[in-house]
Amino acid sequence: MRVIAGKYKRRQLKAVPGQNTRPTTDKNKENIFNMISPYIVGGNVLDLFAGSGALGIEAMSRGMDELYSVDINYKAFKIIKENIENLGIENAHVYKMSCYQALTRFLEENIQFSLVLLDPPYDQGFSEKIIIKLIENKMLTNEAIVVVEEKNNVHLEECYGVLKLKKQVNYGLTTLHIYKMEESE
Repeated sequence: MRVIAGKYKRRQLKAVPGQNTRPTTDKNKENIFNMISPYIVGGNVLDLFAGSGALGIEAMSRGMDELYSVDINYKAFKIIKENIENLGIENAHVYKMSCYQALTRFLEENIQFSLVLLDPPYDQGFSEKIIIKLIENKMLTNEAIVVVEEKNNVHLEECYGVLKLKKQVNYGLTTLHIYKMEESE
Protein backbone atom coordinates (compact mmCIF):
# COMPACT_ATOMS: atom_id res chain seq x y z
CA MET A 1 0.00 0.00 0.00
CA ARG A 2 1.37 3.38 -0.98
CA VAL A 3 0.53 7.03 -1.56
CA ILE A 4 -0.42 7.39 -5.23
CA ALA A 5 0.30 11.07 -6.02
CA GLY A 6 1.22 14.46 -4.65
CA LYS A 7 3.63 15.51 -1.92
CA TYR A 8 4.08 12.00 -0.46
CA LYS A 9 3.94 10.13 -3.81
CA ARG A 10 5.30 6.56 -3.75
CA ARG A 11 5.76 6.55 0.02
CA GLN A 12 4.78 3.25 1.62
CA LEU A 13 1.98 2.95 4.17
CA LYS A 14 1.49 0.21 6.74
CA ALA A 15 -1.75 -1.76 6.70
CA VAL A 16 -3.76 -2.71 9.76
CA PRO A 17 -2.94 -6.31 10.73
CA GLY A 18 -5.78 -8.82 10.83
CA GLN A 19 -9.08 -9.17 8.97
CA ASN A 20 -11.11 -6.46 10.75
CA THR A 21 -10.38 -3.72 8.24
CA ARG A 22 -10.91 -3.66 4.49
CA PRO A 23 -8.25 -1.48 2.86
CA THR A 24 -9.15 0.44 -0.28
CA THR A 25 -6.98 -0.92 -3.08
CA ASP A 26 -4.41 1.37 -4.70
CA LYS A 27 -6.40 1.14 -7.94
CA ASN A 28 -9.68 2.20 -6.28
CA LYS A 29 -7.86 4.94 -4.35
CA GLU A 30 -6.40 6.25 -7.61
CA ASN A 31 -9.85 6.15 -9.25
CA ILE A 32 -11.42 8.03 -6.33
CA PHE A 33 -8.84 10.79 -6.40
CA ASN A 34 -8.85 11.08 -10.19
CA MET A 35 -12.60 11.79 -9.94
CA ILE A 36 -12.41 14.29 -7.08
CA SER A 37 -9.05 15.97 -7.71
CA PRO A 38 -10.58 18.88 -9.69
CA TYR A 39 -12.56 19.77 -6.55
CA ILE A 40 -9.71 19.55 -4.02
CA VAL A 41 -8.86 23.12 -3.10
CA GLY A 42 -7.62 22.68 0.45
CA GLY A 43 -9.49 22.82 3.72
CA ASN A 44 -10.23 20.14 6.29
CA VAL A 45 -10.56 16.48 5.36
CA LEU A 46 -12.46 14.00 7.54
CA ASP A 47 -11.52 10.34 7.14
CA LEU A 48 -14.10 8.34 9.12
CA PHE A 49 -13.56 4.59 9.54
CA ALA A 50 -10.00 5.40 8.51
CA GLY A 51 -8.40 1.95 8.82
CA SER A 52 -4.75 2.59 7.91
CA GLY A 53 -5.47 6.26 7.20
CA ALA A 54 -4.53 5.81 3.53
CA LEU A 55 -7.43 7.82 2.06
CA GLY A 56 -6.95 10.80 4.37
CA ILE A 57 -3.19 10.71 3.83
CA GLU A 58 -3.74 10.64 0.06
CA ALA A 59 -5.97 13.70 0.38
CA MET A 60 -3.27 15.50 2.37
CA SER A 61 -0.67 14.52 -0.21
CA ARG A 62 -2.88 16.10 -2.89
CA GLY A 63 -3.39 19.45 -1.21
CA MET A 64 -5.81 19.31 1.72
CA ASP A 65 -4.74 21.47 4.67
CA GLU A 66 -5.74 19.57 7.80
CA LEU A 67 -6.64 15.92 8.44
CA TYR A 68 -9.08 14.51 10.99
CA SER A 69 -8.72 10.74 10.98
CA VAL A 70 -11.09 8.56 13.04
CA ASP A 71 -11.26 4.84 13.75
CA ILE A 72 -12.65 3.02 16.79
CA ASN A 73 -10.26 0.06 16.38
CA TYR A 74 -7.10 0.38 18.50
CA LYS A 75 -4.86 -1.39 15.95
CA ALA A 76 -6.11 0.98 13.23
CA PHE A 77 -5.58 3.99 15.50
CA LYS A 78 -1.95 2.94 16.11
CA ILE A 79 -1.26 2.32 12.40
CA ILE A 80 -2.76 5.67 11.37
CA LYS A 81 -0.57 7.48 13.90
CA GLU A 82 2.47 5.54 12.71
CA ASN A 83 1.77 6.26 9.02
CA ILE A 84 1.30 9.97 9.73
CA GLU A 85 4.48 10.15 11.82
CA ASN A 86 6.51 8.24 9.19
CA LEU A 87 5.46 10.76 6.54
CA GLY A 88 6.03 13.76 8.82
CA ILE A 89 2.49 15.13 8.45
CA GLU A 90 2.12 17.77 11.17
CA ASN A 91 -1.41 19.04 10.61
CA ALA A 92 -3.18 15.75 11.34
CA HIS A 93 -5.40 14.72 14.24
CA VAL A 94 -6.06 11.05 14.96
CA TYR A 95 -8.95 9.91 17.15
CA LYS A 96 -9.80 6.50 18.60
CA MET A 97 -13.56 6.81 19.00
CA SER A 98 -16.83 5.98 17.30
CA CYS A 99 -17.91 7.95 14.25
CA TYR A 100 -20.78 9.49 16.23
CA GLN A 101 -18.54 10.55 19.13
CA ALA A 102 -16.18 12.14 16.61
CA LEU A 103 -18.98 14.02 14.83
CA THR A 104 -20.26 15.33 18.17
CA ARG A 105 -16.77 16.50 19.09
CA PHE A 106 -16.20 18.21 15.74
CA LEU A 107 -19.61 19.90 15.98
CA GLU A 108 -18.74 21.22 19.47
CA GLU A 109 -15.41 22.49 18.10
CA ASN A 110 -17.17 24.17 15.13
CA ILE A 111 -15.12 22.28 12.53
CA GLN A 112 -16.34 22.20 8.94
CA PHE A 113 -15.06 19.84 6.27
CA SER A 114 -14.28 20.39 2.59
CA LEU A 115 -13.80 16.67 1.98
CA VAL A 116 -15.35 13.71 3.81
CA LEU A 117 -14.20 10.15 3.13
CA LEU A 118 -16.60 7.43 4.32
CA ASP A 119 -15.69 3.76 4.03
CA PRO A 120 -17.77 2.23 6.84
CA PRO A 121 -18.37 -1.42 7.65
CA TYR A 122 -20.81 -2.63 5.00
CA ASP A 123 -24.54 -3.19 5.54
CA GLN A 124 -24.72 -1.42 8.90
CA GLY A 125 -26.50 1.78 7.86
CA PHE A 126 -23.69 4.16 8.79
CA SER A 127 -23.37 6.06 5.51
CA GLU A 128 -26.80 7.63 5.26
CA LYS A 129 -26.97 8.47 8.99
CA ILE A 130 -23.58 10.20 8.82
CA ILE A 131 -24.45 12.14 5.66
CA ILE A 132 -27.67 13.38 7.27
CA LYS A 133 -25.84 14.34 10.47
CA LEU A 134 -23.20 16.28 8.50
CA ILE A 135 -25.91 18.20 6.59
CA GLU A 136 -28.20 18.88 9.56
CA ASN A 137 -25.33 20.16 11.69
CA LYS A 138 -23.86 22.29 8.86
CA MET A 139 -20.50 20.53 9.11
CA LEU A 140 -19.77 20.79 5.37
CA THR A 141 -18.33 23.81 3.57
CA ASN A 142 -20.25 25.27 0.62
CA GLU A 143 -18.05 23.42 -1.88
CA ALA A 144 -17.66 20.16 0.09
CA ILE A 145 -17.21 16.73 -1.49
CA VAL A 146 -18.40 13.55 0.27
CA VAL A 147 -17.05 10.22 -0.97
CA VAL A 148 -18.85 7.07 0.17
CA GLU A 149 -17.66 3.53 -0.49
CA GLU A 150 -20.44 1.03 0.26
CA LYS A 151 -21.52 -2.48 -0.66
CA ASN A 152 -23.24 -2.40 -4.06
CA ASN A 153 -26.64 -3.43 -2.65
CA VAL A 154 -26.85 -0.39 -0.34
CA HIS A 155 -29.17 2.31 -1.68
CA LEU A 156 -28.14 5.91 -1.14
CA GLU A 157 -30.25 8.85 -2.30
CA GLU A 158 -29.34 11.01 -5.29
CA CYS A 159 -29.48 14.07 -3.10
CA TYR A 160 -29.57 14.97 0.56
CA GLY A 161 -30.70 18.59 0.57
CA VAL A 162 -28.00 20.55 -1.27
CA LEU A 163 -25.61 17.56 -1.28
CA LYS A 164 -26.05 16.04 -4.73
CA LEU A 165 -24.75 12.79 -6.22
CA LYS A 166 -22.26 13.63 -8.99
CA LYS A 167 -20.94 10.21 -9.85
CA GLN A 168 -21.61 6.60 -8.94
CA VAL A 169 -19.24 3.83 -10.01
CA ASN A 170 -19.48 0.09 -9.34
CA TYR A 171 -16.33 -1.89 -8.53
CA GLY A 172 -17.42 -5.50 -8.15
CA LEU A 173 -18.95 -5.83 -4.69
CA THR A 174 -18.59 -2.14 -3.87
CA THR A 175 -20.06 1.08 -5.20
CA LEU A 176 -18.40 4.44 -4.96
CA HIS A 177 -20.69 7.48 -4.51
CA ILE A 178 -19.34 10.99 -4.98
CA TYR A 179 -21.48 13.84 -3.67
CA LYS A 180 -20.91 17.58 -3.98
CA MET A 181 -22.52 20.47 -2.15
CA GLU A 182 -24.50 22.70 -4.50
CA GLU A 183 -26.56 25.78 -3.82
CA SER A 184 -30.25 25.20 -4.35
CA GLU A 185 -31.63 26.84 -7.46
